[in-house]
Amino acid sequence: MTTTATSLLAHRAIAAGPPKLEPDALLTAQQQTLDTPRLKYSLLAKMMFKPVDLLYGKQGSLTKFVVLEIIARVPYQAWERVGYWAVHRYAARSAVARRVFDRIVEARADQDNEQWHLLILQDLVQRNGTKQTWLLHRAIPWLIAFFYYHVSWILFLIKPRWSYRLNAEFEDHAEHEYMTFVAGHPELADLPDPGTYAAEYGRHRSLADLLRQIGHDERIHKASSLANITSPRISQPEPDLDTAA
Repeated sequence: MTTTATSLLAHRAIAAGPPKLEPDALLTAQQQTLDTPRLKYSLLAKMMFKPVDLLYGKQGSLTKFVVLEIIARVPYQAWERVGYWAVHRYAARSAVARRVFDRIVEARADQDNEQWHLLILQDLVQRNGTKQTWLLHRAIPWLIAFFYYHVSWILFLIKPRWSYRLNAEFEDHAEHEYMTFVAGHPELADLPDPGTYAAEYGRHRSLADLLRQIGHDERIHKASSLANITSPRISQPEPDLDTAA
């Protein structure tokens, strides 16, 4: 298989998003999360978690998850922006430009996955009839997201691993929030997945499984960021893939 064909297959796999798990695997994933200690969170991460806990409750809820998903998309947006600048900068070095573009594809796919989470959670909140105010559920989340975006962008320009680490901490927090919430609400297993976005995200056996799947997605995002921390810098010289044996 040619390098180009392999790259195209990899891009399609990324675009498809994290794997969708069967019900038994989702239960296993939930228990794995509950048995795994949280990452050690940095001061920057705590600066985002604390106001969210104070304003929306320390315990998980659908409205709190909407807020988390509004915030969760922004580092991927920041990385995508930096990535397009880097592609232009390294256009004359095909191997580096390709690696940068692969990062852009990955960031865009993760951003899309987080967007589906937001649409699903917002739909669930509306179906539940929970009142949302402009200040608490629109303005404040966007202010936190605005802060997170610029911090992610600046950290990535200074040292990419710092930005990836901060995102891994946020995704770890979200993963534990979802799985802890489902574990504490067994009645969710008896509620159907409304399937509003089933064509795009898949239909699940229950609302519990839907939320477990979202939690597992966050674990995959975390793992990707942790892997990127230890990967070479995208600008590191390497042989052109087109000429590699």
